[in-house]
Amino acid sequence: MMYVEQLYTGCLAEAAYYIESNGEAAIIDPLREPTPYVEMAKKRNAKIKYVFLTHFHADFVSGHVDLAKATGATIVFGPNAHPSFDFHSGKDGELFPIGNINLKLLHTPGHTMESSTYLLLDEEGKEKAIFTGDTLFIGDVGRPDLAVKSDLTEKDLAGHLFDSLRNKIMPLPDEIIVYPAHGAGSACGKNMSSETFDTLGNQKIENYALRANMTKEEFITEVTTGLSSPPQYFPKNVAMNQGINKHYEEILEHGLTALKAKEVEFLMQDQKALILDVRSPQEFAAAHIPNAIFIGLDGGFAPWVGTLIEDLKQPIIIVAPKGREEEAVTRLARVGYDHCLGYLEGGLDTWKNAGYAVEAIETISPEAFSEKLQANDAVVDVRRIGEVNAGKLVHNNLIHLCLDDINHNYTQLSKDTPYYVHCAGGYRSIIALSILRQKGFKNLINVEGGFSGIKNYGKLPCVEQSCSSTASSCSS
Repeated sequence: MMYVEQLYTGCLAEAAYYIESNGEAAIIDPLREPTPYVEMAKKRNAKIKYVFLTHFHADFVSGHVDLAKATGATIVFGPNAHPSFDFHSGKDGELFPIGNINLKLLHTPGHTMESSTYLLLDEEGKEKAIFTGDTLFIGDVGRPDLAVKSDLTEKDLAGHLFDSLRNKIMPLPDEIIVYPAHGAGSACGKNMSSETFDTLGNQKIENYALRANMTKEEFITEVTTGLSSPPQYFPKNVAMNQGINKHYEEILEHGLTALKAKEVEFLMQDQKALILDVRSPQEFAAAHIPNAIFIGLDGGFAPWVGTLIEDLKQPIIIVAPKGREEEAVTRLARVGYDHCLGYLEGGLDTWKNAGYAVEAIETISPEAFSEKLQANDAVVDVRRIGEVNAGKLVHNNLIHLCLDDINHNYTQLSKDTPYYVHCAGGYRSIIALSILRQKGFKNLINVEGGFSGIKNYGKLPCVEQSCSSTASSCSS
């Protein structure tokens, strides 16, 4: 009997897949840690035969090499893939038997040139589903600007993508299920749905990129318009996915080293270790280690780490809620941050009890902010441009400083000027404040509840309009 399970990871908006028939299994696009897939197959009395990759992923580091080593499975890529490890280079139309079913490789270049879709054929050879990777999403298609090379422009890639969709995917039966690699929230597309699968027939109706009467030129224009700059870690993750990386178990062992406060202080000085505080925004604001960066686990943790910590080899020490240290190390490794030295044992109380100083972030409620704000006060909005366009505070001294680009656009601010800082709800503003404070800005006040709180209180004017002249170049 055939069994298919989508394994969705919300923080990365990523879907891996487990496919099984008659005691044999395959994994498509696995995350970094191999253990969950090994245990799943063991629980179901199956042997993992293949590890399929739809392409070299940019937004996470896959654990395909570790998984293949642990299970004896064969790693499969489509044409044009040239990794530095043992793999099977699949051919367009090639069949891969899994028990009594088959996966058929359909080479679908466009997002990248090695991008491939896997067509699931059941025991009777009937077409049941397609695993499309980043070629086709629910409501969108993969962005064509991530694999640009000297001989390929994003328009060239968009043209390949148009041909792949029209010639390989759209002729398939309307009733088959589309299983993509990502959902809403991923930076691999522009307009993905919150749904994680759909029928192909419905996508032909709902997905703008599959319009029947669309010309190639129209397609190229639409898929290349409005693309934001990809996060800085994307090309670095692609390079990691092409090579052999540190074993996940080794990363976990090092990252779960319990460190005393004195050891943390030494590593901060000796190895320039970054303190990454992954607690809640409220806990960080109340007290934290000086120069620590905040990126909370209960938010878009891994993508924000990848966007804002620019050196993948940066030594990191974690300050985490008790019991969530392994989660933090794992989620760092998923985006290529393999140099976690350990975590502060006992949390911030250990640091304070050892006599070390802590800092706090001044905060103000949206009600107090609304009553206190003066005409000349400077307000910094760290949301993305689409959010600012949808609604913002009407204020003469409002500055848009998109968090995605804060490591470079912070020079718009003056260290001598006091700033109120807000985002949408309070998570990103604390990230921004932690980074700005590390760069020497001290006169900063966080507006709790962000723009939502300001708007809901209703005492300050807010308006929907296009981006103001004070907006930065961030187009996310």
